[in-house]
Amino acid sequence: MNEAVSPPAEFTVIHPSAVIARGAEIGSGVQIGPFCAIGANVVIGDGVELVSHVVIDGHTHISSGVKLYPFSSIGLAPQDIRYKDEPTRCVIGARSQIREHCSIHRGTPTGLGVTTVGTDCILMAVTHVAHDCTLGNGVIVANNVVMGGHVWIGDNAIIGGQSAIHQFTRIGRGAMIGGVTGVEADVVPFGMVVGNRGLLTGLNVIGLTRLDYERPRIHRLRAAFRLLFAGKSVFAERLVQIRAQFADEPLVTEMLAFIDQPSKRGLIHASLSRDQEGK
Repeated sequence: MNEAVSPPAEFTVIHPSAVIARGAEIGSGVQIGPFCAIGANVVIGDGVELVSHVVIDGHTHISSGVKLYPFSSIGLAPQDIRYKDEPTRCVIGARSQIREHCSIHRGTPTGLGVTTVGTDCILMAVTHVAHDCTLGNGVIVANNVVMGGHVWIGDNAIIGGQSAIHQFTRIGRGAMIGGVTGVEADVVPFGMVVGNRGLLTGLNVIGLTRLDYERPRIHRLRAAFRLLFAGKSVFAERLVQIRAQFADEPLVTEMLAFIDQPSKRGLIHASLSRDQEGK
């Protein structure tokens, strides 16, 4: 029996049923499966794989090593009634995986003008990334998550399944959103949020450990977190105290820098019991 032989990695293989518009740029070693459709302004980097039934349109750049699974749609027009087919963009970072039925829309001229997914991200099935969203590197988004426009998610954040993220919300680096959570306001770096209307319930200590932060640094971040979100004084006074007490701890200064940035949604509310503080 003859076995199927895979083509050399530098060869590009395009299934006869795929439709590729004139003007699209296809890199080397690309695999384009059955019934895919690629628009004229699309750029596909080296080693990208489109499994089947993938649609890519608009001024979209798919970086090297990305894998797109069936029925995902990338770079289509945003769901914004003010959008008039302006040449806004969509960028998918290297080695990211976009699973079945994901939709990632391009930006709008009234927003950033670009929707960005970083490198080494995993977007699980039926994720929706709306216009002008920015996802950092190493972000994991579980099944059935929906994002409004202009959402910003920092590196290595994890978004639990069936969560909904309000437009203009920021989620800090290394944060974790529990499943079926409605996120209506900003989540500080390494924060943990859960609930029908999400509340900040502690720190993502597991995530910090996976990022190889040592226990003394985690303990200092936990102490600052407890003071900031479980203290009894005015929030502004707690910020002043933390700036003075933890000025030499980069994780704390990162959290404070996040809080200092302009926000359209404000900080998400905390709900910390004594045994939850700093978890």
